[in-house]
Amino acid sequence: MSNSNLTIAVLVGSLRSGSHNRALAELAVANAPEGVELTIVDGLAELPFYNEDLDVEGSVPANVAALRESLAGVDAFLFVTPEYNGTIPAVLKNAIDWLSRPYGAGALAGKPAGVIGAALGRYAGTWSRQDTRKSIGVAGAKVVENVEIGIGTGNLGDEGVATDAIVESVVAAVRTLVDEVAVAV
Repeated sequence: MSNSNLTIAVLVGSLRSGSHNRALAELAVANAPEGVELTIVDGLAELPFYNEDLDVEGSVPANVAALRESLAGVDAFLFVTPEYNGTIPAVLKNAIDWLSRPYGAGALAGKPAGVIGAALGRYAGTWSRQDTRKSIGVAGAKVVENVEIGIGTGNLGDEGVATDAIVESVVAAVRTLVDEVAVAV
């Protein structure tokens, strides 16, 4: 399979406009391989907390229905997450919960998904990335373990995440995810 017309949805766990994770997501979009479109998914903060009482066919909140519909046809997912109190941010976990439904047929089902991130902590957000992988795997995604970037934000200079080494790592992670799409087809 060629890279022609491959789509990857990028979900960012930080809502802060100037976050390092948002910048990482933007790097991924800006450096996408030819024929691959990465799109940052906006509006995660507006999703209601997952509640099975709201998840009833015909009455799902409009923004949830729009999210599910827009992501149902993507080829893969890239999750970009900080670490909040040793785990995954609530906004990202909530999006995963909505995208995991309906059970066995949600937007994540069977699709390759990778996790990268940046965090201030000593281990550069390792726990959050592990928890995100666990959550998306349980939700039905095909977790691509080789997509692994953990950036310690306390060590960043004036360039932030836009260093040559980090850009190279992000490009390699996206290519790995693209290669998994070819295997999944």
